[in-house]
Amino acid sequence: MKVIEVTNETFENEVLKSDKPVLVDFNADWCGPCQMLKPTIEQLAEERDDIRFVSVNIDDNDDLAYNYNVSSIPCLVVFRDGAEQKRSVGLKPKSEILKMF
Repeated sequence: MKVIEVTNETFENEVLKSDKPVLVDFNADWCGPCQMLKPTIEQLAEERDDIRFVSVNIDDNDDLAYNYNVSSIPCLVVFRDGAEQKRSVGLKPKSEILKMF
């Protein structure tokens, strides 16, 4: 699967109503660590069909960043059944991201 770009308008359907666990990558284009993390998230999305991977640009979707208290990026949040389960801030290796599930 591909990483899905999610907006304020699509977040509910793509994340909160998902029948699979969802990893939300809150990021920004100007964020160096976010850009370094992006290939890892894309690789995981290709490898794991049991998890949905989505990306939220906080500059374009600041309401989501505010609603989910994202104050530092990159911020990875795992949602399951519409609720936040785990959160990780900063650049993480693939092995640490997988431990979030």
